[in-house]
Amino acid sequence: MADEITEPTGTGKKVALGVTGGIAAYKAAEVLRGLQRAGCTVRVAMSPRACEFVTPLTFRALSGSHVIVDDYAPDNPDPIAHITFSQTVDLFIIAPATANIIGKFANGIADDFLTSTYLAATSPILIAPAMNTTMWQHPATQRNIQRLREDGVHIIEPDAGEMACGTIGPGRLSEPERIVAAALEILRHSSVE
Repeated sequence: MADEITEPTGTGKKVALGVTGGIAAYKAAEVLRGLQRAGCTVRVAMSPRACEFVTPLTFRALSGSHVIVDDYAPDNPDPIAHITFSQTVDLFIIAPATANIIGKFANGIADDFLTSTYLAATSPILIAPAMNTTMWQHPATQRNIQRLREDGVHIIEPDAGEMACGTIGPGRLSEPERIVAAALEILRHSSVE
């Protein structure tokens, strides 16, 4: 029926959104809003470098929740946040995912909140890379992406286009709508299993 009202795809789903330090960090706010429109509850964590591009206040205002940058910070209400944050969600998304965070994830390095959360995650993980074309095409980055795929991580390929540095090629963060669509597909698939 054309008039039938359906529930948003992500209704009742809890999503953790990790934001890392790249120029595309501002697009993570659009990802958050798209997930909310689909009915998801979204909590945000940021790398310290991400805070140089967008402030935690932006994400706190949009999500209505404390934004975690450092789980040892005095204002953090949860002393074991990397466990709580990662194991109480239906999906963990990292957008944008820099070459640095991808390398750390692929090699099991846990030296900050996002990398510790990654290792503690029990939900599906979706990574949306964003970096300069040369960095994206570098054999080390491609090796790390392949390792993450083998580990079961979902990767949404970056778009091709003009970068902030003027380079044209692949590496630009995928459009927020595509990231949200990929996330909702993963949520739909994981709720069927």
